[in-house]
Amino acid sequence: MKKFDSIRGFFFGLVITLALAGCAGSKQHESTGEYFDDVFLTTKVKSSILGDARTKFLQIHVETFKGVVQLSGFVDSQDAADRAVHLARTIKGVRQVNNSLIVK
Repeated sequence: MKKFDSIRGFFFGLVITLALAGCAGSKQHESTGEYFDDVFLTTKVKSSILGDARTKFLQIHVETFKGVVQLSGFVDSQDAADRAVHLARTIKGVRQVNNSLIVK
């Protein structure tokens, strides 16, 4: 009976290890926690840009991957692009901001 319990314990541990490894991130893939952190950061950056009088009417798309924020879209001036980048950088948890905004 003890041998059966040992084998069962081993397989239970193996299943748990594999399940947790499936949630781990890599360079190209986010872990579940990183995904939700990035969703939160994207929401915070969008809210900040939308709440700012100089940038709220602009067409700015925000994406986040592992704390790196990508801003893309169209703005009316370089000042508006710089302001959007500044607002994104002020959000706690943002590691880097990549600016792909196009001035029309």
